Amino acid sequence: MKKVLNVEYAWLHGTHWMYYGVIVSFASVFLLGNGYSNSLIGVILAIANILAVIIQPLVADLSDKSTVTRSIRITQIMAGVIIIGTAALLLFHGKTLLLSLLFVMLVGFFTSIQPLINSLAFSLENSKVHINFGLSRSLGSIAYSVICAVIGKLVDNLGIETIPVAGFISLGLFIVGLSVINRHYLKACRINGVDAEIISQKQEEERISLKDFAKRNTLFLAMILGVALLFYGNAVLNNFMIQIVDAVGGNEADMGGILGVMAALEVPTMVFFDQINRKFSCRFLLKVAAVGFTVKIFLCYVAKSVFMLYVAQSVQLVAFALLLPAIVKFTDEIMEKGEAVKGQAMFTASTTVGAVIASFTGGWIMDMSSPSMLLLVSTVLSALGTAIICIFIGKIKGKNEI
Repeated sequence: MKKVLNVEYAWLHGTHWMYYGVIVSFASVFLLGNGYSNSLIGVILAIANILAVIIQPLVADLSDKSTVTRSIRITQIMAGVIIIGTAALLLFHGKTLLLSLLFVMLVGFFTSIQPLINSLAFSLENSKVHINFGLSRSLGSIAYSVICAVIGKLVDNLGIETIPVAGFISLGLFIVGLSVINRHYLKACRINGVDAEIISQKQEEERISLKDFAKRNTLFLAMILGVALLFYGNAVLNNFMIQIVDAVGGNEADMGGILGVMAALEVPTMVFFDQINRKFSCRFLLKVAAVGFTVKIFLCYVAKSVFMLYVAQSVQLVAFALLLPAIVKFTDEIMEKGEAVKGQAMFTASTTVGAVIASFTGGWIMDMSSPSMLLLVSTVLSALGTAIICIFIGKIKGKNEI
């Protein structure tokens, strides 16, 4: 049962990040193809991320009150709404208000699912089955890498209609995975003599309100501000890579290749994260990852060719690839069960806030200046975020130290 649940959890990450690669990373390509300007694309993505910031804590609070099965059902309902919206993208051929609103809904709702998937790893362990988060998340990077490389070539050859088609297929596979993993979680509970209802009652007793969460985790929230600044640059690369690539003489296929390499390089670190974490604490690894983010965005800033953009992605090994599993585990280490999903949601919300600011300002900066200026701003903000993380992370106490 251990192998089955780990494979199925990895499947969720794989299909989740396939959809992200198609709809979010290629959002600029799809919207540019429908006549949108850089500034308008930035506004759409910013509003979408604001929607996600509003939804994430509410969904997390609801999930903290629920059993694993109910939490999975919440995710299924949200994914069901998104897949209908994804299919509807095929109906649009040009810039319209309805298309803008639809894209806001798709990106906002889908981003809100991420903390539920992250925290699910620890909820599944209630069945006495260990879930290897790093290994499972690495499949997400592999899937993202493959889909970006493939979609980049398909869009170049067949047009932007391939984007919603690929998104529909990816999300359909994600929904199937949710149904299967729920059945096997309940089976694992029965096999290992675990009463899922008792677990639910205990979690209900341990959960806290959002207000109490903020009071108990002030230093964590301060550190999260640094994470938001790091993810400004990350969002710039995800949302505006086509403009960055175009500025050094590349095209959609080059963009897909760069995003693919970036994701593929996350795999080794994530696969061996458990082994790395045995030698180094999550606090230390988060500091290293923060520095990695800054170095990577700086290398993109100084790049003058597509090849140099590829070279910059090598830092991904100690940037995003290290930060994600480290902060997910760090959050679980310092927080009680009743606030775990909220903690994951706050992390995801911080990355979303970074994306909001990047989306609002990114398109405007490029229209007023250039992609190079946007990368310079990203480097400065990333360096500031690194400093904040290094200052506050050492002051945060674990749940056994309070």
